[in-house]
Amino acid sequence: MDKDLKRYLVHIGLFLVTFLSTTFSGSFFIKGKMWGYTEYSWEDFLTGMQYSVPFLLILTVHEFGHYFTARYHKIKTTLPYYIPLPPFPMLIGTMGAVIRIKQFIKSKKIHFDIGLAGPLAGFTVAIGLLFYGYATLPPAEYIYEIHPEYKAYGENYAEHFYNNDTLMNVSVGKNLTILFFENMVADPERVPHPNEFLHYPYLFAGFLALFFTALNLLPIGQLDGGHVLYGLVGAKWHSRIAVTFFFGLLFYAGLGYVTPFQPYEELLWSVPLYIAFLFFALKGLKKDNQTTFMYALIIFAVQFVVTMFNPGIEGFQGWLLFGLLIGRFLGVYHPKSPEEEPLDTKRVILGWLTLIIFIISFSPAPLIVN
Repeated sequence: MDKDLKRYLVHIGLFLVTFLSTTFSGSFFIKGKMWGYTEYSWEDFLTGMQYSVPFLLILTVHEFGHYFTARYHKIKTTLPYYIPLPPFPMLIGTMGAVIRIKQFIKSKKIHFDIGLAGPLAGFTVAIGLLFYGYATLPPAEYIYEIHPEYKAYGENYAEHFYNNDTLMNVSVGKNLTILFFENMVADPERVPHPNEFLHYPYLFAGFLALFFTALNLLPIGQLDGGHVLYGLVGAKWHSRIAVTFFFGLLFYAGLGYVTPFQPYEELLWSVPLYIAFLFFALKGLKKDNQTTFMYALIIFAVQFVVTMFNPGIEGFQGWLLFGLLIGRFLGVYHPKSPEEEPLDTKRVILGWLTLIIFIISFSPAPLIVN
């Protein structure tokens, strides 16, 4: 088989598998139907596409923003590789998509342009989707089609079902963009309850697109946000800001994970395991083992003391995984480019605009499970 044809088939195959996995996930989020777990029909599949199509559209626009910008600068790159997740309940169907740069980038400006293009393109489409979703919200009675049991309680269904300790409640942590659309675009009487947000496919797809945008725009290493920050402030200040942000991310994420109120027997194993986790994540700072271990101890000690005086305080532990991925695989620092020409005014404006997009797309706790 021709080498190029084989490569194209890999890209197409990954896309098709990701389309199926996100569609199955969409069926579950919207109607509670999951292929392989419940009775499943073609109508359920079409329902799931209300989530998968807009979600994959935004991810695709994001990645092709990178791709076409790289090609414009004559940088060799691959087409997007889509990353499917198994069609299990509560999984969103994908971990996103990536392209792979196939040659060394010598210019700070090119790093900046490629990093900037994806988030700007994807965010623009996400805003359009969210505007449409919030402007065309179904009546409040729509939720009774999914949860007929709510109808007996009318508008007060949340007081009964969300205060029930025997049920698992899942809600989204809204960012500034979502709050803007709820307050400025949507009919207030039709805005979904946070615990029912997943049943509204356009809103949930748009929210996840913003989450992936913010994730890529974390101002660390060679993430899109790292490229943009490096272009704006250079390698020296990028390192300072990235390290500070990395420490802050780990500190916030681990708040409440290990507390002085846990049983003594549990602390005997949870404390050393958590410190070891921090140690491995902090290896991304490229310090010697003694210094890295000291950093891990400091972070743990401050978290422990904070929770001692604020028992209810809690971070979002999901960020711990991303902290480990950044520290061990993606890196905290940005390599210095041989060509460090200053950015023109247009690029500087777009760069700061992109960092603003990060702020209004970021959710400290994207998914809240009670």
